[in-house]
Amino acid sequence: MTRIAVLGSTHMDLVAYTARAPGRGETVTGREFRTVPGGKGANQAVAAARAGGEVAMIGAVGDDAYGTLLRDGLEHAGVDTDLLHTAEGPSGTAHIVVDDTGANAIVVIPGANGVVTALGPGEIAAIAAADLLLMQLELPLSAVVEGARAARSQGVRTILTPSPAQPLPLPDELLDHIDLLVPNEHEAAELSGQAEPHAAAQILLRQVPEVVITLGAKGCLYAARGGEPVLFEAPSVNAVDTTGAGDTFVGALAVALGEGRPVAEALAFASAAAALCVQKPGASTSMPYRSEIEAS
Repeated sequence: MTRIAVLGSTHMDLVAYTARAPGRGETVTGREFRTVPGGKGANQAVAAARAGGEVAMIGAVGDDAYGTLLRDGLEHAGVDTDLLHTAEGPSGTAHIVVDDTGANAIVVIPGANGVVTALGPGEIAAIAAADLLLMQLELPLSAVVEGARAARSQGVRTILTPSPAQPLPLPDELLDHIDLLVPNEHEAAELSGQAEPHAAAQILLRQVPEVVITLGAKGCLYAARGGEPVLFEAPSVNAVDTTGAGDTFVGALAVALGEGRPVAEALAFASAAAALCVQKPGASTSMPYRSEIEAS
């Protein structure tokens, strides 16, 4: 079983569903509201656990009711929360609007995630014991850099989702310790200065050995140093809610790579997981189990 450490955020997602998102200064009437456990780190942890990984979550929740629910949700998914600390104050929240096309707009308030500025011996040991370390940018950058450096020193493969957007450029002390970068097409364009994904990938490969640029319904572009980029098509589905699709992709991809699958097979597995995710509302609640992915 693939052992995965996730150094990342936990948020309670407060999701409003509406026909269309409001413009600036505009009020619209929604049709539904849901409270769903989320956060990019927690989402990737749940996705990886459901896809068949052995997952440990490193991060923090608040000492509020949301914190209890977030911890319970991870444990219910089979994620080890021994290193998910409880901090004084509120848990992180994400305020999400989803329209009828399945597209979303998100405002994140870090809450307890903001206290994770450094790693202790327990966190370092958990990273060293893993096959892969998953990271995002919803924690303070100092902790992410420290995690990446610790993983590299122990020969642990690192995967970074460069989201949400950070002041550019990302520091070399982070990218120098990343094995695989997984931005979406907008993040790739921002990081590289190139809107066209193939061109963006070539620039990003100057900083990291491998890149997967996710392209939504168009699939994903894989590129590695010394090889030609390859476009992998996504399954054709009717998207209901794209929230969490990217995190589902990364979690499932980590499991498949940890199992030693060839890149093409791993990307197909991850794409199938993401396609199943977008057909249901919510983020962590819509993430598929391994049996569902393999049957799709």
